[in-house]
Amino acid sequence: MLSEFDKALDRTNTNCEKWDNLMEVFGRDDVVPLWVADMDFASPPEIVAALAERVQHPTYGYTFASQSLREAAAGWVERRYGWEISPEWVVITPGVIPGLAMSVLAYTQPGDGVIVQSPVYPPFFEVVEDNGRRVLNNELKIVDGRYAMDWDDLQAKLDDGARLVLLCSPANPVGRVWTDDELARLSSMCAPREVIVASDEIHCDIVYPGAMHIPFGSVGQGAANRSVTLMAPSKTFNVQGLATSIAVIPNERLRDRFVRVRTGLGLGQGNVFGLAALEAGYGEGNAWLDRAVKYLEGNLRYLQDFAKSRLPGITVAPAEGMYVVWMDCRRLGRRFGLDADGLGDFFVNRARVGLSDGRMFGPGGEGFFRINIGCPRATLKEGLERIAEAIALGP
Repeated sequence: MLSEFDKALDRTNTNCEKWDNLMEVFGRDDVVPLWVADMDFASPPEIVAALAERVQHPTYGYTFASQSLREAAAGWVERRYGWEISPEWVVITPGVIPGLAMSVLAYTQPGDGVIVQSPVYPPFFEVVEDNGRRVLNNELKIVDGRYAMDWDDLQAKLDDGARLVLLCSPANPVGRVWTDDELARLSSMCAPREVIVASDEIHCDIVYPGAMHIPFGSVGQGAANRSVTLMAPSKTFNVQGLATSIAVIPNERLRDRFVRVRTGLGLGQGNVFGLAALEAGYGEGNAWLDRAVKYLEGNLRYLQDFAKSRLPGITVAPAEGMYVVWMDCRRLGRRFGLDADGLGDFFVNRARVGLSDGRMFGPGGEGFFRINIGCPRATLKEGLERIAEAIALGP
């Protein structure tokens, strides 16, 4: 049943960032691309069929988010996470990062502090700094080999005048799926100062056994009233290029402010194909996603076992969710006498593998690399074999 994910798709010459942009990103085009976070799998047949049906009507004019689409999104959230939301809480955005930017503009003023938690997806810094706000970095810490929030530092950042927290849940790139207790504690710390939380949950649908994703807005009435929960079919169904996401905003006052910013930016129009894919995926994509997660779980185990047996100096961080995995390569760097630049050169020019350099994720990312396992097992195997061979050859 999982053989559909073993099929190799030729994505070259499709303006695919992951495969067609290698020379620009890595300086050579013969690397195995295991970097940018999309999957090398065909999207669900239900989505392909919905798009094919829509494209047959030869006009692609202005569109809108229908009631059936909002109900499909609400149904998905309830089925997958037990959070009963009103379809009226659903706001369409052209992506989760635009949703974070809208939150910054809607709920803060120039000069205000916005908390981020590095290592984290680079646009978290950009949507704060490029909009004239202050980054207050509450760096995650490693406790017994597992990433955790630094609660004392978080309190200090809240005391420093933060007005908004940009939460990454699950945490990209470190692979944590935050627990109910952690989310509730975050909410309770934000409550006294009425700090709003905008939660990027774009990776939430891919979680492995032993972990359970909990939408931030579902952890209590207080969290619901002070939050924007950003979700998307993009990572889930491999439709990133259709630029369509949702913001779930239970509080009417916050929702109105968010929508006003969206309107002011001229981003109120939906993508006719993105909306079709979202409704089809959220309405009919359950079975496909369950199969995909099972396959990805197998890839994760393969990576973990391979690293233990054949990648001395590399430690795979515990991955509770997502198909991008955080690897600690600091021991490898020390072993070979390589600094951060040297490690990057090692992977690209010695191993000929394209990974995401941990430094791009901010403080705490030095010496780490992120690997994408959302690919056929053969592709992952080829990349790992190249790394193993390069390590065996030595510095």
